[in-house]
Amino acid sequence: MSEDAFEATVAAVRERVDPSSSERERLRAVADELVERAEDAATERVADADVVQVGSTARGTWTAGDRDIDVFVRFPTDIDRETLEQYGLEVGREVLPDGHEEYAEHPYVKGEYEGFDVDLVPCFRVDAATGIRSAVDRTPFHNAYLRERLDDELAGDVRVAKAFCKGIGVYGSDLRTQGFSGYLVELLVLEYGGFRELVTAAAEWHPQVERDPESHGTRSFEDPLVVVDPTDPERNVAAVVSPANVARLQHHARALLADPDPERFEPREPDPLSPAEVRAQLAARGTTPVAVRFDPPDVVADQLWPQLRKSLDGVTDALDRRGFDTFRATALADGTAALFVELAVAERPAVERHDGPPVHVREHATGFYEKYAAMAETPPYGPFVDGDDRYVVERAREFTTAAAFLRSDALFDVALGSGVERALADDYEVLVGDEVATLATAFGTELAAYFSPRP
Repeated sequence: MSEDAFEATVAAVRERVDPSSSERERLRAVADELVERAEDAATERVADADVVQVGSTARGTWTAGDRDIDVFVRFPTDIDRETLEQYGLEVGREVLPDGHEEYAEHPYVKGEYEGFDVDLVPCFRVDAATGIRSAVDRTPFHNAYLRERLDDELAGDVRVAKAFCKGIGVYGSDLRTQGFSGYLVELLVLEYGGFRELVTAAAEWHPQVERDPESHGTRSFEDPLVVVDPTDPERNVAAVVSPANVARLQHHARALLADPDPERFEPREPDPLSPAEVRAQLAARGTTPVAVRFDPPDVVADQLWPQLRKSLDGVTDALDRRGFDTFRATALADGTAALFVELAVAERPAVERHDGPPVHVREHATGFYEKYAAMAETPPYGPFVDGDDRYVVERAREFTTAAAFLRSDALFDVALGSGVERALADDYEVLVGDEVATLATAFGTELAAYFSPRP
C-alpha cells in the first residue's frame, strides 16, 4: 500500500461525507431555534432548567446527509423521576406537536422539525457522570469532553471512520447490530490520533484490547474491546460491541490498508432472494433447513434482539444435544419473526445408545440395570455389557427429526427469551425443507446475506 493511495482514498471519502457550509449553516440555525423553543417551554415549568444540544451534530462529527438533532432538556435533581418524565413529555409535545413518544430508559419525544429528525430527551443535571440518576444523564458529559478535544482535522477523521464502520456493517450500538456507537468511534479516533492510526492499530489488535483515555484504571472488564468512559470510570463504552464485530473491524482494517478503495466505505446490501432462489441455495448445500416462524412480542428492538439470540441459542443447543448437528443458524425479525436453522443431520435412528456406569460401581450399576430391565411397555435393547466394563442400553429415541422436536412441548424446555416464549405459546409454525423458502417473502435481503456471507 502506498501512502498516496491511502490518502487519496480518505480524501475521496471526505469529499462525500463532509457536510457543505450551507448544510452546516442550515443545521445550526434549526438547532438554535429548537434549543430556544425548548428552553422557553422548560423554564416555564422549572425556572433553572436548561437545554443543550448533544450528539454528532453538536460536536461537528456528523456526516453529510444526516438529519438528526438531539436536544436534551436538563432538570435539577431536586425534582423526582416522575415529574421529570412528565415535564419532559410536555416540553417535547410543545416543541414537536406532531411528534410521538418513544422509550429508552424513560419516555421522550421524537419528531420532525424543518426537515430534521429530532429527539427531545429529558435528563437530570448532575454534577458528574458518576452521579447519574438515569443513563441519559451522562450524555451531556460526553458532549463536553469531546468538544474540548476534537479539532477540525480530528472531526474530519471521525466522519471518515464512521463511514468506514457503516460500509463494513459494524456501525450502531443497538442490540441488533452490537456495533460501534458514534461516541465510541469518536473516542477511538481521538485516542489513536486519527483515522489512519486507528485502522493501523486495529489491524494488529489482540483482544482483549484496552484503552483508558483518562487513565482511570479503577476496574477491569471482560469484553474483547474495552474503552473506559473518560467521564465515568465504571463504564466500558465498547461493552455492547460483539466479538464478531471486533473481528470484522480488524479484517476490514487490514483489507483497507492493503488495498485502499473508496468502495470499502459504501454499505453493500445484497439483492433480495426469491423463494425459488432460496430453494436453489438449499439444494446446492444439501443441508436440512428448519425454521420456527411466529409473531414477535410487542417490545422495542433493543429488548427483542437479545431475546431472539437467546432463543436461537437455546434451540440450536437442544438440536445439537439430540444429534441433529446445527450447521449454521440465524434469527430474523421484521413484522414477523423466525428462528432459521440449517442442520447437517436430517433424521436420527429410532433408537439411541445410552451408556451406564461401570459394572464394578455396584450401587449405581445395579440401579441402572434394574431401571432398564424393568421397562415392560417400551423395552430397550439391553441392558448389556458392550466393549468395556459399562452397562449399555439402546432405548427408543424421543425425536427422530428436528421438526418433531420443534412441534412438541419439549421446545418450551429450552432456554427461550421470555417474550419469545410467550409468543410461541400463542402460536407458531414449523417450516421444514423447501417450506423455509417462503421466508424469502419477508426476509429476502437477510437470506441473501446469509447465503453470501462476508466478514
